[in-house]
Amino acid sequence: MLNACMQPMIKTMERVFLLGFFSLALLGVFTTSSLAQDNSPLLNSSKLEMFVDELLDMPKILGFDSVYGVPRSKSLEIGMYSKTWKFHRDIPPTPVYAFGVSKEAATIPGPTIMALHGIGTNVTWKNYLPPTHILPWDTSITIAEPADKIGIPTVVHLHGAIGEPESDGNPNSWFTAGFKEKGYAWTKETYRYNNNQQPGNLWYHDHALGLTRLNILAGLAGAYHINHPKLEVPLGLPSGDEFDRTLIVFDRSFCIDGSIYVNSTGDNPSIHPHWRPEYFGDAIIVNGKAWPRMIVQRRMYRFRIINASSARFFRFFFTNGLGFIHVGSDSAYLNEAVTTNGFLLCPSEIADVVVDFSKSKNDSTILANDAPYPYPTGNPVDEANGTIMKFIILTRTENDSGQTPNKLIQYPGPDLSSVTQTRYITMYEYKSATNQPTHLYLNGISFEAPITETPKVGATEVWYVINLTGDNHPLHIHLALFATLDQTELVNETEFSDCMTKINDAIKCQISKYAIGKSIEVPAEEKGWKNVFKMRPGFVTKILVKFSYIHSNESYPFDATAKPGYVYHCHVSIFILFFLL
Repeated sequence: MLNACMQPMIKTMERVFLLGFFSLALLGVFTTSSLAQDNSPLLNSSKLEMFVDELLDMPKILGFDSVYGVPRSKSLEIGMYSKTWKFHRDIPPTPVYAFGVSKEAATIPGPTIMALHGIGTNVTWKNYLPPTHILPWDTSITIAEPADKIGIPTVVHLHGAIGEPESDGNPNSWFTAGFKEKGYAWTKETYRYNNNQQPGNLWYHDHALGLTRLNILAGLAGAYHINHPKLEVPLGLPSGDEFDRTLIVFDRSFCIDGSIYVNSTGDNPSIHPHWRPEYFGDAIIVNGKAWPRMIVQRRMYRFRIINASSARFFRFFFTNGLGFIHVGSDSAYLNEAVTTNGFLLCPSEIADVVVDFSKSKNDSTILANDAPYPYPTGNPVDEANGTIMKFIILTRTENDSGQTPNKLIQYPGPDLSSVTQTRYITMYEYKSATNQPTHLYLNGISFEAPITETPKVGATEVWYVINLTGDNHPLHIHLALFATLDQTELVNETEFSDCMTKINDAIKCQISKYAIGKSIEVPAEEKGWKNVFKMRPGFVTKILVKFSYIHSNESYPFDATAKPGYVYHCHVSIFILFFLL
């Protein structure tokens, strides 16, 4: 029977993402603490006053040492701690899991690691979490689970990193507190990030099999920058702690006791008692505060915006018409700056933008969102989840030496003549007898199935990603960067889908006969090299995938063919493993 804390959320769940159970999902077993949260009524976020908390700037940790002015590799120890966090002035302290160099210093989100191009950063990720989780999970599905049922499995993935497989955060490389229990793909305690890739924005987050969403909901995420002063300083972009800010945006709901609200009743409770394929919260959190405010000068600011939500898409815009100058997307700079009045950001995607507040005719503006949820045909936003944060703009115009050059860092574009392999990647959805989602498969196979993708180191491939589900899915490929070439609508989709469901072969099902519908141009701000792209439902998206550096012809300084390999997945769905040869 539904209680007061559960009922209001269910009313907002009219449509859901159709996602897989080997996913960034709400999974696991009930614990005493998670049962307790259901006895607390759901907090009405619309009753909270907005803009009462200042935007936080998360602590920064240097990922390198300097010896007589010469940068050197550095080793860090960053823990995952259980503590409480104040998300809003009027919300009681919330039990969370947080990254930090100590429990006292741990924050939501975690500290920003400032790495230097070409200088390695070693991180020992320590699990100090308690034996039982603060949130419910469901063991009826494939999940990282300790043999003795005690301990919270975690493993950290540096999203956007081009690095060795042993340090990639494979979903089965999980470990519990003190490394007491470990997944079968576990390799070592200390991860090495060589930072030899192009400069850009990354983020780190939990990646344990079946627990990723849950552990991120509890707070396990943070930013990571790879800086290359020789290339970046000449660009003249806004810089320094005051004018170059990272914004990590996500959604949460709370019970009146301050605990994070997660619905504990599954969509198909007779199959999976607690599992739901996605999560939407009513309060929008930026750098650990709900609807914060930031005082800015009338000048240019740089914002590195990370969507760390479980399933919510954001379409950002300013209520006073201010624009965004895009300088980067995901972990790479664009070749040229692109100006927009608004842009769409999917879960796990990063936008690197400059905003010129001197162009504002008002003394304040609100960063807002109007993306339906689930995207693209779900519920419309309301005032709570349609508001991100407020900027209070000082009256006096400042002398601003910053600029946004038209030309940024020039990388070679996608070269079809170098393609050596073509692959078809198909997203399937499966439903129960009650028409509720049960799982989603890539290429019709589960995570445990034998590996089918074996690209070669240095190869360039074309992937046709066929989305036969009803929702937009953010595809993320570990290790590789890719460029999106085109998006073509499927005609007679039901006929094609029926064939694919039977024989799972795009060529034999004559994909060329169906992929002839309207073509959607790739947004200008997303035409660069990316590691995440939004796969439209009912479309075939053509991407060129590059298993080498985009900025040089150098070989990887690590063995990319080693175990445990890499994965690619939708950032709200299943993992599929691949090995490089």
